[in-house]
Amino acid sequence: VQLQASGGGLVQAGGSLRLSCAASGSIFSINDMGWFRQAPGKQRELVAGITRGGSTNYADSVKGRFTISRDSVKNTVYLQMNSLKPEDTAVYFCNADIVNRQYYRRAYWGQGTQVTVSS
Repeated sequence: VQLQASGGGLVQAGGSLRLSCAASGSIFSINDMGWFRQAPGKQRELVAGITRGGSTNYADSVKGRFTISRDSVKNTVYLQMNSLKPEDTAVYFCNADIVNRQYYRRAYWGQGTQVTVSS
C-alpha cells in the first residue's frame, strides 16, 4: 500500500491550490484520511481530516478557507486550499488509516508535497 500526493506548488497570497492523494495497492478498506503540514522548525500539525462517512474537521487556522473531500471509488483524498496566506507555507503530507487485504490495519503517509505562498 502506498499514498501518492500531488498538487503542491508556488502561489501568491490569496491564490488557490488543490492537493490530491491517491492510495493504491492491496487495499481492503480505508477509514479516516487527512492532511497534515510541517513548516520549517515546527512540528507536524493536523490541517484537516475526513472520516469514512464524510465527517470533517479542520484546524482553526484554515477553517473557512480549506475544504477536504474524498472519492471512495478512487481511494483519493483532496484538499482545496483557497485564500492562501504566507503562513500556509509548509510541506503537506496526506495520511490514511488503511486495512489491507490481509486485514492488517495501520496508518500510511504520503511522501509530502511543498506548498509555498508568496506575499
